Amino acid sequence: MLDVDLVIRAPRALIDGEERAASVAVDDGVVVGIGSLEQAWQTDAERVLTDDVVLIPGVVDTHVHVNEPGRTEWEGFASATAAAAAGGVTTLIDMPLNSIPPTTTVEALELKRSVAASKARVDVGFWGGAIPSSLGHLRELHEAGVFGFKCFLAPSGVDEYPHLEPAQVLEAMEEIASFGGLLIVHAEDPGHLDDAAAPGTDAVAFASTRPDAAETTAIQSVIDGVRSTGCRAHILHLSSAAALPAIREAKAEGLPLTVETCPHYLTFDAAHIPDGGTQYKCCPPIRDEANREALWEALADGTIDFIASDHSPATADLKLAGQGDFAQAWGGIAGLEVSLSAIWTGASSRGYSLADVLGWMSAKTAAWAGLAAKGGIALGKDADLVAFAPDDERVIHAGELHHKNPVTAFDGHALRGVARTTWLRGSVVNGEGSVPGVTGALIARPA
Repeated sequence: MLDVDLVIRAPRALIDGEERAASVAVDDGVVVGIGSLEQAWQTDAERVLTDDVVLIPGVVDTHVHVNEPGRTEWEGFASATAAAAAGGVTTLIDMPLNSIPPTTTVEALELKRSVAASKARVDVGFWGGAIPSSLGHLRELHEAGVFGFKCFLAPSGVDEYPHLEPAQVLEAMEEIASFGGLLIVHAEDPGHLDDAAAPGTDAVAFASTRPDAAETTAIQSVIDGVRSTGCRAHILHLSSAAALPAIREAKAEGLPLTVETCPHYLTFDAAHIPDGGTQYKCCPPIRDEANREALWEALADGTIDFIASDHSPATADLKLAGQGDFAQAWGGIAGLEVSLSAIWTGASSRGYSLADVLGWMSAKTAAWAGLAAKGGIALGKDADLVAFAPDDERVIHAGELHHKNPVTAFDGHALRGVARTTWLRGSVVNGEGSVPGVTGALIARPA
């Protein structure tokens, strides 16, 4: 009989894309056995789940702004990873901005790692940055273990992270293609943004200032660059369904292009955002209801590859600046802790399964990032597990969430699904039996 550290007995477990009764044996942080619910294991630690929860793999969120060091009043590794664990997220990859310094040099990467090492409650990896000053030096960051390089095609909103001009984007693509790396792109065309009128307090009017054409033009330029350089590229936070035909054509052509969207684009629509509701402001913006439904359909048919939170918090003063004026408020939505619940709420109401949701938020994100040990409950994978209660309902109150500032677009909204217990490599990091002092690992891009 196999002697193991922990056995979780689950009347309902999501394994190989199907829900079934199972016992999961964990040793040294890894799943070493999967058997029947009644199977005997030699262990001193056993957890028996109730039949109102499903044992699922932890979410792998590849798009999170932690902002530490430098803007730690916005967010930090302790608060962000606590929010992640509370929401069933066991792995996150940190964006290279809005921290100061941004992660555009090896020295800045090492500073980030030193800060995160003792604070992270879940596993954390890092993106590098492609800005004008880092071009020609991207291989150094690649070899240091970043998962890829983020660039903006329009101003980022922070002075220390300038966008790339079209010629510089091609330069970055050629450089990244030379070592087989990945470019991830905030795709909005600045020419269309420059022509936009100044917004006021209306979310529909704000969306019109960052029109579909801003995304479609930028995404077409990325596709053209991929075609000419062979660089792998990824479109971040797709908002506009108008870009889907070009994405479908690029994928049919066999170009190495992937795409994500986010919980806020799949949950909200501009017409139902309250006047002055700048907690909903993000760039690209939340659009109309038909657009939202087209994004869901594109997830289902594989045009959009997966979902990431784009957790981008700021202080309440910045998010609510201008008394509801979208021109003055900071753009970014804090949603890390509620991302799984938000997507399950929307998916289940449209007839999608929990397996679909974990495919979009765990299996596919892990595979895309090259994290073979993440993204599923299977032999040899990390025991990153969540006891998820799919039928539990709650109204979100921003002040009860774990991220640093009590502002979120999800405040006051009713969501389904609660992560009752989260295990990171077999140790409880949120919920009953939580182990104090357990920290996540700092992970690097697989060689």
